[in-house]
Amino acid sequence: NIWVLDISEKAIERAMKRLGEEKASKVHWIVSDVTEFIPEVLYDFWHDRATFHFITTEENIYKYVSIAEDAISKDGYLILGTFSENGPSKCSGLEVKQYSEASMSARFEIAFDRIKCIEENHITPFNTIQNFLFCSFKKK
Repeated sequence: NIWVLDISEKAIERAMKRLGEEKASKVHWIVSDVTEFIPEVLYDFWHDRATFHFITTEENIYKYVSIAEDAISKDGYLILGTFSENGPSKCSGLEVKQYSEASMSARFEIAFDRIKCIEENHITPFNTIQNFLFCSFKKK
């Protein structure tokens, strides 16, 4: 029971093509801005790698956190990978928001308990290094 959300219809189409028709038909595909997403079900596991740092306004950060709080089942998990304070301030020409373990935890502490945060360097296809912060949380 896998659901995939992306703002880009082309990205969804590419992922479906890579999986092949049989496997892709087993996935629920959603084209949406995550801050406008209305979940149809509760999720036991929510994984976000490299979306959260593109959400830079307080209003949209609040929307994201609120949607995740409502969409993740009790005792469900949230894993977020976003740019750390040592990460880039821009990505793909867009401004991004950077996070520390404390600032990331503060965003989610009302509905989630932090399990662990780690930093990791990601080497891009252009051979540059981007420092990420990965945090895992459990819904209260």
